[in-house]
Amino acid sequence: MNSIMDNFFTSKESIKFQKNKFREYYTTSKTELPDRFGRREFGFVFFGGRGMMRHLSFNRKINLKNFLTERAPAHAYYSTAYYQTPDAQTMQEKNWMGAELIFDLDSDHLPNADKVSYERQLELVKEEFYKLVNDFLLGDFGFDEKHIELYFSGGRGYHCHVKDPKIFGLDSSERREIVDYITGRDLKDSILFREHVTSTIKIRGRTVPSEKALIMPKPTEPGWRGRISRGVIDIIDEIKRSEDPIEKLKEYGVKKNAAEKLLVDLSEERLKRIKEGKLDQSKTIRKFFLNSALRKTAVLMSAGETDEPVTCDVKRLIRLPSSLHAKTGLKVVGITLDELKDFDPLRDAVVFSDDSVKVDLNQNVHLKIKEEKFDLKQGENEVPTYLAIFLIGKRLANIS
Repeated sequence: MNSIMDNFFTSKESIKFQKNKFREYYTTSKTELPDRFGRREFGFVFFGGRGMMRHLSFNRKINLKNFLTERAPAHAYYSTAYYQTPDAQTMQEKNWMGAELIFDLDSDHLPNADKVSYERQLELVKEEFYKLVNDFLLGDFGFDEKHIELYFSGGRGYHCHVKDPKIFGLDSSERREIVDYITGRDLKDSILFREHVTSTIKIRGRTVPSEKALIMPKPTEPGWRGRISRGVIDIIDEIKRSEDPIEKLKEYGVKKNAAEKLLVDLSEERLKRIKEGKLDQSKTIRKFFLNSALRKTAVLMSAGETDEPVTCDVKRLIRLPSSLHAKTGLKVVGITLDELKDFDPLRDAVVFSDDSVKVDLNQNVHLKIKEEKFDLKQGENEVPTYLAIFLIGKRLANIS
């Protein structure tokens, strides 16, 4: 598929169609603004253009509305930071006043995301996002829900804005510490598990340990200790319930030979002891359970070790609420944590009409959008406008 898309060029007619539809949307829709928008820098990417126009500011809502209507940008952004002079041409001249704490979870952070459908990617990243907000931000960090704003990004993920005044002044390294905690970076088993002597022997009149066990924290303990313990218990239950334990272990990244050895080591008696909180001294078992529980309970926030998460950037631009994403035609939608569970971007972020449009597909497409399943063959197809915009944005079709 990638080779087809790499050689695909969006036609001028398709770009014009997209831009006109975006202009219609911005003309008729309500423009949503972030708080203190006069202190924010704005940036835009335009259809057919290269690079971003930035260092802009708007002191009145109508001015931004007029800009969106007249220019119909492909992408609209604003700064997560507040500035004294947001339209200054250099970052130093802007005079930084503070910044929200931003979390940007994207499906390309997920392992093997390219092997599953777009719909499945959206489901998986939503699970990670809920974990981030509910377990870590509201749970471990204790932020008040009134200081948290959640958005579907319009593309492949979700944004969380923490607007607690206590965090506005944090620098990049302090924000990195928050990321390290949430991702479980450098978490060691010596921090989580304590050694317990289970039997002793006497040597030359001295009592010395002959056997030890690692005692797991209680699942009810706060923070990472309880989280890892709950993760270990969940993994044990999954392995025991699985009809094919080898495949289940392979899902956790264990190679077949190692999985077979691990299953031999994981006797019923040993599993029972582990579930009771007595983690085995076997290094293989310790490493497997710690790494697997960490993967299960931590949040995937970047594509790799060297990828600097958005959270650490105190001068980041992020998508404007209610703006459109040119690669999908979907809207940046604000949602509550309660709404997140049932939120479906391919239903709830669709803004364009059902009016029919003829498109020329460069490959077969199977997609459920706006509660309707589409099984389209390569070549000319007649589709609703919202799907045409999506397909053009994804470089899967041109206007025919």
